[in-house]
Amino acid sequence: MNTSATPTHCPYCALQCGMNLTPASGGVEVTERADFPVNRGALCGKGRTAPELLSSRVRLTSPLVRRAGVLEPAGWDEALDRIAAGLSRTRAEHGPDACGVFGGGGLTNEKAYALGKFARVVLGTSQIDYNGRFCMSSAAAAGIKAFGLDRGLPFPLEDVPRTGCVILVGSNLAETMPPALRYLTELKENGGTLIVVDPRRTRTAEQADLHLAPRPGTDLALALGMLHLVVAEGRADEEYIGARTSGWEEARAAAMAHWPEYVERITGVSVPRLREAVRLFCEPESAMVLTARGPEQQSKGTDTVGAWINLCLATGRAGRPLSGYGCLTGQGNGQGGREHGQKADQLPGYRKLTDPEARRHVAEVWGVDPDSLPGPGRSAYELLDAMGTDIRSLLLMGSNPVVSAPRAAHIEERLASLDFLAVADVVLSETAALADVVLPVTQWAEETGTTTNLEGRVLLRRQALTPPRGVHSDLYVLRELAARLGVEKGFPADPEEVFDELRRASAGGAADYSGITYRRLAEENGVFWPCPAPEPAGAVEPSRADAAGTHGTGRTTGAGPGAAGECDDCEDASLDVFEDDPAGDAGAVPGGGSGPAAADGDGTTGTAAGPARAEDGAAPAADGPAREGVGADVHPGTPRLFLDRFATEDGRARFVPVSHRPAAEEPDDEYPVLLTTGRVVAQYQSGAQTRRVDELNAAAPGPFVEMHPRLAERLGALDGDAVAVVSRRGRAVAPARITSTIRPDTVFMPFHWPGEGRANTLTNPALDPTSRMPEFKACAVRLEAVER
Repeated sequence: MNTSATPTHCPYCALQCGMNLTPASGGVEVTERADFPVNRGALCGKGRTAPELLSSRVRLTSPLVRRAGVLEPAGWDEALDRIAAGLSRTRAEHGPDACGVFGGGGLTNEKAYALGKFARVVLGTSQIDYNGRFCMSSAAAAGIKAFGLDRGLPFPLEDVPRTGCVILVGSNLAETMPPALRYLTELKENGGTLIVVDPRRTRTAEQADLHLAPRPGTDLALALGMLHLVVAEGRADEEYIGARTSGWEEARAAAMAHWPEYVERITGVSVPRLREAVRLFCEPESAMVLTARGPEQQSKGTDTVGAWINLCLATGRAGRPLSGYGCLTGQGNGQGGREHGQKADQLPGYRKLTDPEARRHVAEVWGVDPDSLPGPGRSAYELLDAMGTDIRSLLLMGSNPVVSAPRAAHIEERLASLDFLAVADVVLSETAALADVVLPVTQWAEETGTTTNLEGRVLLRRQALTPPRGVHSDLYVLRELAARLGVEKGFPADPEEVFDELRRASAGGAADYSGITYRRLAEENGVFWPCPAPEPAGAVEPSRADAAGTHGTGRTTGAGPGAAGECDDCEDASLDVFEDDPAGDAGAVPGGGSGPAAADGDGTTGTAAGPARAEDGAAPAADGPAREGVGADVHPGTPRLFLDRFATEDGRARFVPVSHRPAAEEPDDEYPVLLTTGRVVAQYQSGAQTRRVDELNAAAPGPFVEMHPRLAERLGALDGDAVAVVSRRGRAVAPARITSTIRPDTVFMPFHWPGEGRANTLTNPALDPTSRMPEFKACAVRLEAVER
């Protein structure tokens, strides 16, 4: 057994914490990787126990097909043939747009890219979206409106402890991203202040210098009230506003309609606390606003985030060192997943599907006619809602909407009404259990690929294990399906080959990866995008206003590397030392045994004749040739955006005037209480993975209804009593958890569980008009006692 450690990254949240995987009896164990700057060796319980999901005891190891209503084991050829036949039949009978594709924010960049290409080139459908629409889409839309570019954080996390004040809106970092809490602790140790905006006094809010607890759904009014006070108290940075922004007059007028007493009536946050928040934010030389799902998962989420951005712009807290607005992206590849084509309206490189030049460039890379590419399709919820009517077949990868979608009982019914459903997943999720065909696919430790964390840092996950027999990668699945559907080329199963094509497709786009290679990612501990490839010899140097740079917008001129098959500088040194098809490999270890690991270092060594492969026995040279990234003509990546200019046509950030409006569903006599939802520290997203880990289940065994003692007294409920929460969409039952850390007019439920305690049975699918984000964070409910 090879005993060397494989440096890689956690499969869960968008921190993408570094870890080492060391061979152990029956698989691997997680050990500290202190050299990765984001987590500096720290891991939460989910990351530490992640190898338990590699066990054949909890994961799928054989395709399943439905026979006489029952899912039964089958061979890969039969399963793939059935999927191809189902999709072909739908296209023939109902047209290409009757085929839907649904992806996930946990897919690697390579998979997300290939999935978008498969939908548009092989199926010819416009109907593709992904579950990341439910996470960061409102922040992304607001960022593009204001800055011309969406990258979760426009600065690295290391800047957070060095700023003067952080307003953290709708985030419970202590439970959702525990290793990141140290940045807030260090902020306070350095003399900075922390303001937390959350209707609950969470473990994160307990660390705050000031906790503001607005009614769910009123974050927009709160931000406008603070901006009103900034203007009224003469705290606006007029010099910055005049030099670096546009649209201030209209935004200021909108904010002045939200005077403090009016905002107090809407939010429940007192005027003195509003004034104190403004003082703490404005007095330091630098400050940040960081948002998460709280303000974003609303039917007015784009405007809400826009109001917080306006506060940053009005006070000169954007595009300056140690200042700015940032979104705390949630899913493991939530950032990269929304950049390279699995969104309904998007092409790789964060290009718009409606842009003729973007279509031309990507079509050239793909070797197809631009006119053959379909236009934008439905957003995630709208796509799911159309199942069984307009959409008759669905290919789903890496998502579990039976638990995670709003109005989940309805979505479960729509899934069951499909003519054909195929799911590729690691485990038999609640959604996979409804499928006609289920494909078992490789996991994070069994494959190589890239992700992009919440900072915009592109990272390399390395393969440490041979997958069990009978398990293939998602890239293999797409290659085989494409071939069966008549497209023999263009869908390689090798992730590095896919990444090199992604680089070409992204070149010149907002999210330009063309200067990033696997070699660089291994050697530099990640590279921040945008990172354009060097200009070809003799190219005219772009002007400062147009050039990408450490302080610039990330826009590039030209298309970068050539079309498919013409990339001169593509790194071809494979860090993925296993074949994709372990099912026929006699050396494969069922259940995730240890396979050969790459040589120490990055597994490659460059020579004048080209890079040698570790599997050929070549050991990396101690010094070797100059590594990529050192030369003056190689872009270093862009850790910090907007310090010189914003990514708008004129280089100025744009104020967007917004006004408060109520949630789509306000409490009334029939439904007098507000429900908000969220996560707990020991579970993740729909729980499809974490609910299979014994240690995590022991810490968080099931759902609950968190409520204030006064609300519990009116209901006659004691701690632990079964309580029914009823909305206009359904009913959920879970034990009461009584605490004074939540508002008396609000209840909270975590959303990780299926069954009678499924929180998303209740949530409202009312959509933000811009981002198409459903309103997970506020809906009207009533409470009922339950006899057991």
